[in-house]
Amino acid sequence: MSVTHFRVDVSEDVLADLRDRIRRTRFTPASSPEPWAAGTDPAYLRSLLTYWADGFDWRTAEDELNRLPHHLADIGGQRIHFVHVRAAGGRPALPLILTHGWPSSFVEMLPLVPLLTDPARFGGDPADAFDVVIPSLPGFLFSDLPPGRPMTERSEGIKGTAAVVTPSDVGGPMTRQSTAETWHALMTEELGYARYGAFGGDIGAGVTTWLGALYPESVAGIHLIHPGMPAEPGDLTDAERAWLAAVEAFDEKDGGYSEIMLTRPDTIAAALQDSPAGLAAWIVDKYRAWSDCGGDLESRFDRDDMLTVLTLYWATGTIGSSFRQYYDWPLSPPRPVVPVPAGVTLSAEPVLRDMPRSLAERGFTDLRQWRGPTVGGHFLPMEEPALLAGDLRTLFRPLR
Repeated sequence: MSVTHFRVDVSEDVLADLRDRIRRTRFTPASSPEPWAAGTDPAYLRSLLTYWADGFDWRTAEDELNRLPHHLADIGGQRIHFVHVRAAGGRPALPLILTHGWPSSFVEMLPLVPLLTDPARFGGDPADAFDVVIPSLPGFLFSDLPPGRPMTERSEGIKGTAAVVTPSDVGGPMTRQSTAETWHALMTEELGYARYGAFGGDIGAGVTTWLGALYPESVAGIHLIHPGMPAEPGDLTDAERAWLAAVEAFDEKDGGYSEIMLTRPDTIAAALQDSPAGLAAWIVDKYRAWSDCGGDLESRFDRDDMLTVLTLYWATGTIGSSFRQYYDWPLSPPRPVVPVPAGVTLSAEPVLRDMPRSLAERGFTDLRQWRGPTVGGHFLPMEEPALLAGDLRTLFRPLR
């Protein structure tokens, strides 16, 4: 076994340097009289950073994180961090791997842990308990990028750019498929689970889709917040075309961040790696825009929770490596059709709200569960953990 115990432990030197940088922030004026219309509101950012430097208690947040069992695994020379919580009472339970997306972290999944490992504590059936595994995506926080290996070409796909030679010392290519292969090795070879379920949102939804496609003999079923469709969906209905057009229109207004990370990740990473204010502005903008908060960010996210994530990104220096999921997107193989039982809980974020079920059915041959959008946005495990945990229990109950 290559699994070792791990504790989150940020040094005082790192914390002191962080606070000093925050206190020396040079804030910009607002570009619009309407708060948040041009991105992260400078007034809100100033307030958040003041609290980060002089009010936020990292050690309390760190102690809370360390109440959970953290581990590191060496998988083919790649260090992977994960939280592993077994079902309450030591009873046999179906393992469930939960995969986050961007700009998120394993922290997003933590509200689900007690609900999934100990349902009886919340009035549920003890037979619905899971063993929960929550890894950090490669390049995020405590997980390494894949081991370096040369890539002779970076396939066309970023607006027709020519192939680019990528040196081996920056790590291997990051795709949802390669991450799924790593997750399967973690679950089966390192943790010894012959059969397991999987859940994911955003990038994690892509990884989870690949798990179901690659390993149907081991994956009991998958559940997603953000379902996709196969690369060649065939003839589309009017409703499906209308939804895809709406997504394209939304991306025109919201997609600037992804275009930068797709094409110039090192440029923006240089700023965010060196500035706590820049890091906070880049990430908090998405917490507000993509959540079901109605414009009131802190109606959905506690400041301490947001600053826990920001401090982890800062202390590990991984905001740049988290962009690799975007930069390597053109290397991704076509999205597969998934044969295992699947369930969907659509988030209520605008880009997904009207997705036709028929479009998702093109990518899943056994779509057993479909909840249309009600409440909760892109970060559904943090926003509506009870709703999501209930849907996970319902899907997997007959699959155990």
